[in-house]
Amino acid sequence: MKNYKRLVLFAGHYGSGKTNIAVNVAIDMKRSGYDVAIADLDIVNPYYRTKDSEDELEAAGVPLISSEYANSNVDVPALPQDMYSLVDNKERYFVIDIGGDDRGALALGRYTPFILEENNYEMLLVINQYRPLTRDLQSTLEVMREMEAAGGIPFTGIVNNSNLGRDTTPEDVIASDAYAREIAAATGLCLRMTTVKEDIAEEVARVIPNVMPLHLQNKRLWNN
Repeated sequence: MKNYKRLVLFAGHYGSGKTNIAVNVAIDMKRSGYDVAIADLDIVNPYYRTKDSEDELEAAGVPLISSEYANSNVDVPALPQDMYSLVDNKERYFVIDIGGDDRGALALGRYTPFILEENNYEMLLVINQYRPLTRDLQSTLEVMREMEAAGGIPFTGIVNNSNLGRDTTPEDVIASDAYAREIAAATGLCLRMTTVKEDIAEEVARVIPNVMPLHLQNKRLWNN
């Protein structure tokens, strides 16, 4: 994924790992020469986990846009005015972390008409076979369709982030490849990449193509 669209959106079921992927992709884009920022659109959970990686993002030169109440105990479902720069500032690229499930995708709705009109986006479904509510094709498709309906933007690709947290083995990831390809075939979407912890990425890449190693920017981010 080196030829990025201007807007790269990640959505998935709670625990799919979308936040850690979004952080890694944003930093990778910056290192590749993109003028990029990351935006946290989650208004369902007042604990904005993208905020956990603020220091790493700042060190990499990636601005973070999130609620002023991020990482606080104040439950205010509000987004800052700066969030409109996603659609207003066409010169900057954005990685967007969308809240989990259909409730989280609702926050995307206010920007959907502008995103569709520009048509320079990638909407990626992050899947994890080892989460209770996305263990098979039918349950995963149900979550996917609910998010599409809530956010108003169809998915354009799939990211397989099947993992068991820090205990994930290469065999766990390799075993999930059939599941990911089944979903890709059923939806007609491209399996864009398989994401995996850095320490086992090389071994997985011997078997599965398009592997992206993930650095755990913050230990609490894994599997969120």
